[in-house]
Amino acid sequence: MTNTSETQAVPQLELESVIGFSGHVISGLRVHPDREYLIYPLGSAVILKRIKDGKQEFLHGHTNNVSCISVSKGGVYIASGQVNFKGFKATVIIWDYAKRTIYAQVLLHQAKVEALAFSPNDKYLVSLGGQDDGSIIVWNIETKKAVCGSPASAHSAGHCLTVQYSNTNDNIFVSAGSGTLRVWELDLPNRKIRPTECQTGKLRRIVKCIEISEDDKFIFCGTTSGDIMKVNLKTGLLSECGPAKTKYSLGVNVLRVLKSGDLLVGSGSGTFTLCSSTNFKTLKKVELDKAVTSIAIRGEGQQFFVGTSAAQMFRFSYDEFKAELISTGHTTAVKDVAICFGTSELFGTCSEEDIRLWHIDKPKELLRITVPNMTCNSLDFMADGHSIISAWNDGKIRVFAPESGRLMLTIDNAHRMGVTAIAGTKDCKRIISGGGSGQVRVWELQPPGHQLLETMKEHKATVTCIKIKSDDKECVTASSDGACIIWDLVRFASLQMVIASTMFRTVCYHPEEYQLITGGTDRKVAYWDVYDGSAIRELDGSQAGAINGMDITQDGKHFVTGGDDKLVKVWDYLEGTVTHVGIAHSGSITSIKVCSNNRTLVSTSADGAILRWRFPHPASS
Repeated sequence: MTNTSETQAVPQLELESVIGFSGHVISGLRVHPDREYLIYPLGSAVILKRIKDGKQEFLHGHTNNVSCISVSKGGVYIASGQVNFKGFKATVIIWDYAKRTIYAQVLLHQAKVEALAFSPNDKYLVSLGGQDDGSIIVWNIETKKAVCGSPASAHSAGHCLTVQYSNTNDNIFVSAGSGTLRVWELDLPNRKIRPTECQTGKLRRIVKCIEISEDDKFIFCGTTSGDIMKVNLKTGLLSECGPAKTKYSLGVNVLRVLKSGDLLVGSGSGTFTLCSSTNFKTLKKVELDKAVTSIAIRGEGQQFFVGTSAAQMFRFSYDEFKAELISTGHTTAVKDVAICFGTSELFGTCSEEDIRLWHIDKPKELLRITVPNMTCNSLDFMADGHSIISAWNDGKIRVFAPESGRLMLTIDNAHRMGVTAIAGTKDCKRIISGGGSGQVRVWELQPPGHQLLETMKEHKATVTCIKIKSDDKECVTASSDGACIIWDLVRFASLQMVIASTMFRTVCYHPEEYQLITGGTDRKVAYWDVYDGSAIRELDGSQAGAINGMDITQDGKHFVTGGDDKLVKVWDYLEGTVTHVGIAHSGSITSIKVCSNNRTLVSTSADGAILRWRFPHPASS
């Protein structure tokens, strides 16, 4: 997790909200039986979110991304499994829901936990390993020990993909996957689990999800072929398969049985339906824009929540069956964050394919600007708030209008190996950009066009960060070649260079502009003199991993850092000490910013999360 000595003595930052959801985890979104909380994964954390007011709590304990979640029928326990690197074992954690703590941690599966299911009376937990593991293990929850295990599928069959427990019997569960569907019986005295193969006749299917009817009569299996098999649990015989005509495109990802006996079905193409469990005839249907990965029923089924692979969550009521979008998030690593200067109400984030604008008080997406198949590496708001400038990996600089998302200007071939850093001058007349090959370029904006004023080439590698002095006459660029260069923007020449044995990731001017602070792969925060480039002091910025992001407050009294150690740190500039630590990120922190009125701190991470913290030091007047 994190080095405890670093975080113990220091006060913790107060987390205000989190934007993000690992939507690709099948059935990752759940509603707790108390009907009050949504439970879902984000990177290696499990988040509990109160439905009423959106208040969030975190369960931290996994060392890598969460791959599956299950909630016990009584609601006493939550279980979550994770992935790990090949050759290492993957943990299953059983959490005590009431205390929000780890109840048990069990380690047997190789590389990935594929699925988890609790027995109806919270006696056992069954876990299924991923394809490198291929075993099913039954755990006794009270003793926290494994009862027994077995290979999940016969040698002749393919990988097993999912497990589900019976609704009435603690000794019976079902597993399914590629060409395999088995009903297992636990023989406790002999510590064995014995499978019975279900007979599906000529049907050869890859089963992605299973639901068992409430009376335990039938097993419903959703397949990659886009149909649903209904199998008798007692006899193991196929009773029917449908829908006969129009199959669900891109397969059935998730199924839920309602109290009425009808089924809720989510497909890989985003189709979400209510269908009859007798002939699979569609009763109600909604098209969502990306694959449905989770369906969570609240209470008796009057309301349900649906998660998609695009990290969206929708709320549905049974009667209306209309999608109400309740949250969105980035599906891939967030590369950069920028807060609109002066207002501190808007902030923007960028990742693969899109730039998103958010309102700082409500974690609500205001605008999404999409450029298909491209990655936005960096973004900035112009000081007047009239445009967003952005750096893209296809070598283009794109300028957008923040109200409408309209593309106002494109600068083609701005840099050869992609544009990697960007900043706008205070007078809003120029853009300074940095590229993958180390060039720094100055562009003049002359509506309706632009002009390249100068190319400055001294860096030998990627330019990672650009900051401009308040009078627009100088700027500093940080690069992974181990140098930060201060440039004269009037004569377009380098004034000073600071060199360290590190790959610089980030640089900031102190507001009084006689000092710089830098961060990078050597884990140090260094202070430099702007005029002669000499090192003034060096602090240990983190005990593990690079510093990727840094920002300084308007009054220059505090600065913030974030990096691969996943900790947000607030520093006193003069003392050089950490005043507060924020522990919540489960991926490497990629960027971090403080808003200009010292109220809020926003940090983003490689797992697609955006976190908003209360900044602990009010602005000094």
